[in-house]
Amino acid sequence: MALKDKNILKYEKRALILSCFTVGYNILEGLFSIIAGILANSIALEGFGLDSFAESISGSVMIWRFRKYGRLSREEEERVEKRAAKLVAVSFFILAVYVLYESIRKLYSKEIPVLSLMGLVIVVLSIIVMPVLFYFKYRTGVLIKSKSLIADSKETLACVLLSIAVLFGIGLNYLYDFWQADPIAGIFIAGYLVKEGFSTLKE
Repeated sequence: MALKDKNILKYEKRALILSCFTVGYNILEGLFSIIAGILANSIALEGFGLDSFAESISGSVMIWRFRKYGRLSREEEERVEKRAAKLVAVSFFILAVYVLYESIRKLYSKEIPVLSLMGLVIVVLSIIVMPVLFYFKYRTGVLIKSKSLIADSKETLACVLLSIAVLFGIGLNYLYDFWQADPIAGIFIAGYLVKEGFSTLKE
């Protein structure tokens, strides 16, 4: 039993480290994406940057959730876990509303993404880093049976999908002048976020 508790503490510490990395990475990603978007006059990149800040909300909740690992009773642990899961679900809905609003607005106002080398580097880097982060957060969440961390990992996965959508939209616009690809993909991603939000609340 002691060995099991020691392993749980190890994985909860890993969860805290992963959460801190998530917040730090997303803040930097958001700043550079917004700068790139302003320089390239690209609403798609600016929106991607704002999405990174929204993603950091979920990571911040996880830091709050795991900052006292090893110092809580079983009852306190369950209470904090439920509260954290609800906060992550709320961040799903906030992100979904933002993505849906931006997608519809871009379709209506015909805002065309502009090719930006800095922006492409940021988006491609996100596509490389975020799946790895998703895997470790999801596996850790399963090992410690933390529904809130599993939900947070799915929000990281949603960030990967959004990165692909931005890259896909910029690429299709650049190659085939099909600028609508980016906001259309965004609408589907918003639906995914709503689904995951309700799934988290239900669990």
